[in-house]
Amino acid sequence: SWENRFVMAVRLAWRAMSTPAPAPVLLLDGASMWFRSYFGVPASITGPDGRPVNAVRGFLDSVATLITRERPARLVVCLDLDWRPAWRVKLIPSYKAHRVAEVDEMAEADVEEVPDDLSPQVEMILEILDAYGIATAGAPGYEADDVLGTLADAERRDPVVVVSGDRDLLQLVTDDPVAVRVLYLGRGLSKAEMFGPAEVAQRYGVPPDRPGEAYAELALLRGDPSDGLPGVPGIGEKTAATLLRQYGSLTTILDSAHDPKSSLSKGTRVKLLAAVDYMAAAVPVVRVARDAPVQLYTADDRLPLTPADPKRVADLAAMYGVGSSVARLQKALDAL
Repeated sequence: SWENRFVMAVRLAWRAMSTPAPAPVLLLDGASMWFRSYFGVPASITGPDGRPVNAVRGFLDSVATLITRERPARLVVCLDLDWRPAWRVKLIPSYKAHRVAEVDEMAEADVEEVPDDLSPQVEMILEILDAYGIATAGAPGYEADDVLGTLADAERRDPVVVVSGDRDLLQLVTDDPVAVRVLYLGRGLSKAEMFGPAEVAQRYGVPPDRPGEAYAELALLRGDPSDGLPGVPGIGEKTAATLLRQYGSLTTILDSAHDPKSSLSKGTRVKLLAAVDYMAAAVPVVRVARDAPVQLYTADDRLPLTPADPKRVADLAAMYGVGSSVARLQKALDAL
């Protein structure tokens, strides 16, 4: 009867509403977060021996806030094992060139220019993460972006939240096969913005049917001075977005540039054709790798509810004077 069907529909709807959403996988851009912590927390924050620990405090507090906010079951801090990979520099020599520190000419690899008192704090952070049993991951010859991209792309079970202050990672947003969102820290954690496909399409005006891929193509066309990518001269963000909406993809745009009968304006055609070699080289540089040889430095990525080595965590917290931050992290874990 219709009464029975109505009751069954109500039960199914209630069951759907009462079923908890799957806990997300949190993928953290380690370098992005501790750089922001270093510059966002006063340098006057020091440990018992006088060493600066502002980045350590800020990073641990941020992780605690993210755990409380997102309630993940799994979490990985992704590392930059090669912040300026040789294969990207070979394709675009200007890639991150302005960030290279002046070091001994005999050095085997470029060294990124970072504040002198940040590098020791990164080691402190990694010690505490290891003692807690919180997963970290890296890929030799690849950047943290590539680690994030590879782990996000490989996920087939749970939704993913990528946390970073790097807009390049907006190209990862998708709903297939699982939801991948980017929590963008451009204005800090307190004003972080969650981007999915709809938000990327709306904010940047790219095609809504492929916003992640289109964002990467937008970045390639407009360039990115912060990464040493010149882009196509004369093609800014608005023009790039307009072209992508009109033609759908970079491939179609270039096909139209080579077709004298296409509707592309002469001026735009000239600009694009003059930059064909640059664009061909820039595609693998701009796109986040999805097949990096990622190594997980823990047994698995499950978020530990208690420290793997409680005594070591306590000793490190006392040594670095970050007991309150460690306590805040544990409180966030206790609430899961």
